[in-house]
Amino acid sequence: MTYSYFPGCTLKTKGKDLDRYARISATALGFELDEIPQWQCCGAVYPMSKDEIGTRLSSVRALISAKEQGRELVTLCSACHHVIKRVNGDVRNDEQIRDKVNRYLKLDDAYSGETNVLHYLEVLRDRIGFAALKEKVTNPLTGMKIGAYYGCLLLRPGKEMGFDNPENPTILEDFIRAVGADPVIYAKRNECCGGYCTIENRNYAKKQVDGIMENAKAQGAQMLITACPLCMYNLKENATDGLEVKYFTELLAQALGLKEE
Repeated sequence: MTYSYFPGCTLKTKGKDLDRYARISATALGFELDEIPQWQCCGAVYPMSKDEIGTRLSSVRALISAKEQGRELVTLCSACHHVIKRVNGDVRNDEQIRDKVNRYLKLDDAYSGETNVLHYLEVLRDRIGFAALKEKVTNPLTGMKIGAYYGCLLLRPGKEMGFDNPENPTILEDFIRAVGADPVIYAKRNECCGGYCTIENRNYAKKQVDGIMENAKAQGAQMLITACPLCMYNLKENATDGLEVKYFTELLAQALGLKEE
């Protein structure tokens, strides 16, 4: 199975590990990520105003590229997934936005939100299956106690994202079990880390991060995993006494026996 793939800007710079381990793991699991040509930054923040059409266009171009290939569009970065998924919903459900987008892009074949947007974790859960993933594991992470850190963008707004239960998500815990480790359930795994405030109000971001770390450690976590480059930065840079934090794809590659020492 081949998916169109939108990596996003950060996965070409600070988030290279998130991308690299995802690609090699995909090959081992029998699917391919085909990077769409000439993609542009998604904007990183979802435009709330219905009048903001220009800021939606790069997402729509990515969606159209996948449509032209007849494929689903896979994302990895939580922010990219959030923006592209919600913009696709705007085009699909809002006639005013849809008409403006198609006029701006001067499309002969109008785009109406036909592309299905998947996060890489959804590919593992809904296309590969965690049971099948478990069978592919050659280096189970036995004995590791890992806390999933979801953050905000994958889960909310719950109805629009349709990713998991925003109050009690399970997809990352099920992933942790599939790679042979023990998931640690803690209360603040789906609370905001303060990432968007880290420049303007770093003290607030530090307060959020320290609360998350203390909560995870109190429940026995030895490590946190995330899918969000912004969360990764914030959890690493703003923790007073933090746990190790890794991208979930790094643990996936490690469990599949693909990670270099």
